[in-house]
Amino acid sequence: MTAAGRGAPPEPPRQFLKYTFYHLRPEWRRIPPPERARGRADLLRVLESPPEGMMLRTYSTVGTRAEVDFGLWMMAPELPEIQEFHARVAGSALGGYLDIGYSFLGMAKRSEYLGALANPFPPEEEARRPRDRPYLFVYPFAKQRSWYALPFEERRRIMGEHFRIGHKYPGVAIHTGYSFGLDDMEFVLSFEADSPADFLDLVTDLRPTEASRFTALETPILTCLRASPARMLELAEGRP
Repeated sequence: MTAAGRGAPPEPPRQFLKYTFYHLRPEWRRIPPPERARGRADLLRVLESPPEGMMLRTYSTVGTRAEVDFGLWMMAPELPEIQEFHARVAGSALGGYLDIGYSFLGMAKRSEYLGALANPFPPEEEARRPRDRPYLFVYPFAKQRSWYALPFEERRRIMGEHFRIGHKYPGVAIHTGYSFGLDDMEFVLSFEADSPADFLDLVTDLRPTEASRFTALETPILTCLRASPARMLELAEGRP
């Protein structure tokens, strides 16, 4: 029997994808340095010991967004781990000076438009395998309702062009979170890249595609720079 005859393999266990972006209040920078040092150390202990089974990556958005200073990318098989971690951040000495600017939640699952054998980078594989590239671009995404009124085969044909363009950019890795019923948007998308130029060129090439005509939401777009937890907090405090 051929691989196609056997059908698609069972879908691996799904992962929750969570992106939280924080603003550090200016009042924190006016606190005496020794007290700030203790507060940083308290939050660093939280960031450096996430709950068991949860993956954490830390990013700075200083200089790329006006309203947030850093972002956390989490992956976990269950929501309680993500909830526990957020509570620990909020309860830290520095947590009282943090405001959440953006919060996006989704789950990874296999794309309905490409079979497991046809898609070299299925979303659930990407979710389990961060590339730790220096840049991450994150944004919520939603389609127009007219998209879902199209026959499935027509939608798959349209998405074929979309995927073919994406595969022209191997330096950009996508992580797709499905947010239907979980958050306000339909998807949360993130793209790891070695260069902002690669992502800019990818998005530019996708603009004239047929699929883009059905886009309802794709902002805000957050440009993030990979940083260790300690470096991320230094930048947020204004310590270059």
